[in-house]
Amino acid sequence: MATSPGKLVVISGPSGVGKTTILRSLLADLPHLLPSISATTRPPRAGERDGVDYHFIPQEEFDRRRDAGEFLECCRVYGRQHWYGTLLAEVAPRLAAGSWVVLEIDVEGTLSVLQKYPEAVTIFVEPSHPDQLRQRLLGRGTESPEAMARRLEVAHRELLQSHHYTHRVVNDDDPVAAVAKIEQILFAAGLARPAAALTGGPAPQHSQT
Repeated sequence: MATSPGKLVVISGPSGVGKTTILRSLLADLPHLLPSISATTRPPRAGERDGVDYHFIPQEEFDRRRDAGEFLECCRVYGRQHWYGTLLAEVAPRLAAGSWVVLEIDVEGTLSVLQKYPEAVTIFVEPSHPDQLRQRLLGRGTESPEAMARRLEVAHRELLQSHHYTHRVVNDDDPVAAVAKIEQILFAAGLARPAAALTGGPAPQHSQT
């Protein structure tokens, strides 16, 4: 019997909204949801591993693979010199094998993805008020004033484009609630529930790190 095609899930949202925390919890809870590892031309940061955190690719190789059509989407993030992108090899074979694959990408990347996969489940994570983003970024203590202004400018543009997404989920200070809502969206779209949920076992524990 032929394998049913998988489905692509796209999660986006402005910087500081908590996408990484949410995605980490989703992957811990949902064994049938597979992450796509992004490629980047930036060097690894302390503790990052090639093929685990990112595929770290030299600029020349990135350019060659982009020109060869090997990327589903790619762009320069925040106008810096480094490129980020999703390799088709991270997505297409898994979808063909019937797996569900999740991407954490920006709005520009999402619009590119929808050209190839218009049936993708798209979810935009947003704050209840834009001021929350500024406070969260300030709380990190890692941004220069210039970087902060750039991120907030990009965030404003992304919030204005959230209407391109099928689903919008608010994440205030309760990522557990946001994760639960996204899981219900995915189950409604056809993602298999974890075995524990089907048998009445203990509910998955959401990470809040």
